[in-house]
Amino acid sequence: MALSEIDSLTDEMAQCIDSCFEAVQACEWCADECADHGEETARCLRHCRDTADLAAQCARMCARGSSFNTQMAELCAEACETCADECDQHDHNHCQVCASVLRNCAEHCRNVA
Repeated sequence: MALSEIDSLTDEMAQCIDSCFEAVQACEWCADECADHGEETARCLRHCRDTADLAAQCARMCARGSSFNTQMAELCAEACETCADECDQHDHNHCQVCASVLRNCAEHCRNVA
């Protein structure tokens, strides 16, 4: 079912859900790539894994109209910004792409929060 079919979703919530799932993909890719760089990117890997989990949960809670979705969106935005800041410290393409996706996600999550 397309998000447009869920009539209880606002445009902001639909954008948040889409952005969260994109963040999950970017974070999982970045974390996997960071694993090959050892200690240099260990912190980035950990942030990406945590952020991927939070973004997935945020998307699920928004989709079901949870009464906690605004708090979850705020937490997700914070995690995205923290992770993006970490990714920005690395010159790897996967880190730069991830940071960009996460900043977009944070913006959409803040619109829900």
